[in-house]
Amino acid sequence: MRFTPEELEAARDRVVPDVVTGGLRVLFCGINPGLMTAATGHHFARPGNRFWPVLHAAGFTPRQFRPAEQSALLDHGLGITNVVARPTARADELTAEEYREGGRLLAEKVARLRPRWLAVAGVTAYRVAFDDKHAAIGPQERTLGTTRIWALPNPSGLNAHWTLETMAEEYGRLRTAASTES
Repeated sequence: MRFTPEELEAARDRVVPDVVTGGLRVLFCGINPGLMTAATGHHFARPGNRFWPVLHAAGFTPRQFRPAEQSALLDHGLGITNVVARPTARADELTAEEYREGGRLLAEKVARLRPRWLAVAGVTAYRVAFDDKHAAIGPQERTLGTTRIWALPNPSGLNAHWTLETMAEEYGRLRTAASTES
């Protein structure tokens, strides 16, 4: 599906619903919706975004889902939300205040939904949202109640120093950890 620049700009005011239910194995958390995601209503919808291929390559899904199939994640104990709800063309349009408020709201959401793992796809977003400037990719010391946190590489095509293969390895580490817990 192709959108004109005007159609994408008009999507800045749209709310992209979370794909969630209580008790998920992993709640994936993007930084914020891009304009393509806002225009389609489907998370990680930009064609260059590697979330869906990485999710499959890491073994979370039996095949590569399309963004329009996002609700099928629930059948696998997976969900999607964002740190910040406001759609932008680029994450650098967000303010530190928006990240911090997003972290507060995300903590409330996690307390309500109680996923086993919160997987934040963007370590910089995690650092700002949760005031943890030394966080690195991987499992975090911090928990939100009983929910453990894993910082993942952002699957955006702009994050070029992470390849599909290296991202799949890191996401696979999370899958293994999430699968070995009861």
